[in-house]
Amino acid sequence: MIFDYEVLKLIWWILVGALLIGFAVTDGMDMGVGNLLPFIGKTDEERRVMINTVGPHWDGNQVWFITAGGAIFAAWPSVYAAAFSGFYMAMMLVLFALFFRPVGFDYRSKLGDSRWRKAWDWGLFAGGAIPSLIFGVAFGNLLQGVPFHLDELLRAHYEGALLSALLPLLNPFALLAGVISFSMLTMHGGIWLQMRTEDPIASRAAKAVTIMGSIAAVAFALGGVWVAYGIDGYVIVQQPPINALPNPLAKEVVREAGAWLNIYDSQPIAMLAPVVGFVGIGLTILFSKLKRPGFGFVTSGLGMTGIIGTAGLSMFPFIMPSSTQPSSSLTIWDAASSHLTLTVMFWATAIFLPLVLSYTVWCYYRMWGKVTVEEIQARSHSAY
Repeated sequence: MIFDYEVLKLIWWILVGALLIGFAVTDGMDMGVGNLLPFIGKTDEERRVMINTVGPHWDGNQVWFITAGGAIFAAWPSVYAAAFSGFYMAMMLVLFALFFRPVGFDYRSKLGDSRWRKAWDWGLFAGGAIPSLIFGVAFGNLLQGVPFHLDELLRAHYEGALLSALLPLLNPFALLAGVISFSMLTMHGGIWLQMRTEDPIASRAAKAVTIMGSIAAVAFALGGVWVAYGIDGYVIVQQPPINALPNPLAKEVVREAGAWLNIYDSQPIAMLAPVVGFVGIGLTILFSKLKRPGFGFVTSGLGMTGIIGTAGLSMFPFIMPSSTQPSSSLTIWDAASSHLTLTVMFWATAIFLPLVLSYTVWCYYRMWGKVTVEEIQARSHSAY
């Protein structure tokens, strides 16, 4: 089966979104545990319990992030080039924060000195909190538009202070988006801890789920109002056929107030995304209070899917809008790789993704169960 070019472009928009959601659900859980590590774990043994709930899985989960980056490079090379250069300082900050994770997981418990272990606990916190915040900040800046334009050779040029400087990224709306990201991932980590640990850790994690879930819901609602009334969206006025060879400069784009909400008028079914976001968060808090964290973990994943889906659908078909030259904005129709590249990658994904998912499920199945303080005491030699 060979798909049409425009169909493949749409399929890869969905697949990249699915990879980002997979990263949020899996590695976001690890980051959420790291965000809670210095606060929920009151003793060294309790913190080791928390670490051991994610220790066997964190490196496999982080592959979702690497795969999403690789998929962007292969499917949307111009987006990869423009985004990774424009967000360079932010990406480097995330990268250096992530360095704390492999080193922290491997070396934290090698020495018994309390100062050593506390230092690594805060390192693991940084390795979760900074990426959790920056990923949301990046989405917030995309919704506002990025100050770049393309020249006649389709090279990206940034205006003013350049987006490579970190300070312009940290504007109020982007920070709000960062709060949404941080709180929803921390909620997800909290419900995971409630599911995988016993009291008193589980009860403290339940309180964190309620607090972080409430913050995520309020921030998500505030972000929606801000997008509706305070941020101009982008509209394509004219463009070549969507199955044409990519040429971002061949279209005409204008900015309009409230344009990011157009899809909800033209395609009312898109409203399912924000509804799932709010309902997922609400059910997660409810299941946490009812001490049904297994159901809460599922609804937490659904809530994050709704929130990420809301951002993607609101911007559709834009991937990286330009605030200084709107017609240079990159969309799924004019930023894609060739038909052959998308086809080959699609079949490779169709073959290998089910294998990866099957192996991941098997790993979780084999290493399932609650982690207890008694188990940690019995395995004092454990790497975690």
